[in-house]
Amino acid sequence: MLSDKSFPVVEATLPLVGSRIGDITPKFYARLFAAHPELLDGLFSRSNQRSGNQQQALAGSIAAFASHLVNNPDTLPETVLSRIAHRHASLGITEPQYQVVYEHLFAAIAEDLAEVITPEIAEAWTEVYWLMADALIKLEKGLYAAQANTKMWTPWKVAAKTPAGTGSMTFTLEPADDTPITAALPGQYVSVKVTLPDGLRQVRQYSLSGDAGTSRSFTTKLDDGGEVSPVLHSNVEVGDVLEISNPYGEITLKEGDGPVVLASAGIGCTPTASILRSLAESGSDRQVLVLHAESTLDSWALRSQMTDDVERLDGADLQLWLEEPQPGANAGFMTLREVDLPANASLYLCGPLPFMKNIRNEAINAGIPATKIHYEVFGPDIWLAS
Repeated sequence: MLSDKSFPVVEATLPLVGSRIGDITPKFYARLFAAHPELLDGLFSRSNQRSGNQQQALAGSIAAFASHLVNNPDTLPETVLSRIAHRHASLGITEPQYQVVYEHLFAAIAEDLAEVITPEIAEAWTEVYWLMADALIKLEKGLYAAQANTKMWTPWKVAAKTPAGTGSMTFTLEPADDTPITAALPGQYVSVKVTLPDGLRQVRQYSLSGDAGTSRSFTTKLDDGGEVSPVLHSNVEVGDVLEISNPYGEITLKEGDGPVVLASAGIGCTPTASILRSLAESGSDRQVLVLHAESTLDSWALRSQMTDDVERLDGADLQLWLEEPQPGANAGFMTLREVDLPANASLYLCGPLPFMKNIRNEAINAGIPATKIHYEVFGPDIWLAS
């Protein structure tokens, strides 16, 4: 919790810092990469820097953390911290890097707020930063310690490369060395490192779309304007070796016997397909409602896998929404207004941010508690900042 000395200072300056944090973070990243250009090679996403998504995500997380400290002084925002910690661990973030971030972040704050910042304000916000950093460092150490190995990256050979709907591809991997393998949980993701044509290495997170456990397969949609998916789709072939991380991600199937609702749109079906597969493999008798939205039927990347798994489960039903109408599917965009949601259900969401916001709001209006709604964001989590 914040000290008695810092609390009133942070409370008084939160509106100012919150209103400026979106301008501070671009200055921070400019300073960081000027001093450490090597961080763009295999750690930070060049695409997310160009789009501003990374800056927006950082600004949102800092503002959310500080607001929580002011409004809930005896607790920490565990959900926010857990999401960030898993993402950091999947990138191999280390404790010393937090000092590097602090140095350049607070230089950017001092630059942006030069006319109003005082030693007292700087000291209070330093406390905010290190409360957040120390909490993340602790969580990340625990995540690293829970792995079956101590390596950040291990080599995996591409055993199969299979088209999965229009514009998507499933990569099935097998170990390329004898490193012990951490069993993945349904819904988790791995980081995949690839070398771009200009020699820069870039990392992206991909949900494991098939069986959990020690197998590894992920499905990615081609982004013509992206940097990594075109390389995976066009340059990576069967027999090639990819570097991937251990599995991470806190949005996993929770134990219990209550109903499960899996709602996805587009390539967001990858984590929900993994959760559905785990339910089918275990012969679960839980009530399962699968909701999926696509532009066209042919675009559904994991159509066969998901429909097969629904058929394997006695308590499962599937509802589909298509922008191009097809018999047996709802026309247009997904809505829960006419869906009979099971009582006491847990909802797992993945897809574009506007889709998830809309479905979450409809689910809450339908009576599902916010605490039972779980969502996975591909890329920087800009939900907090929007």
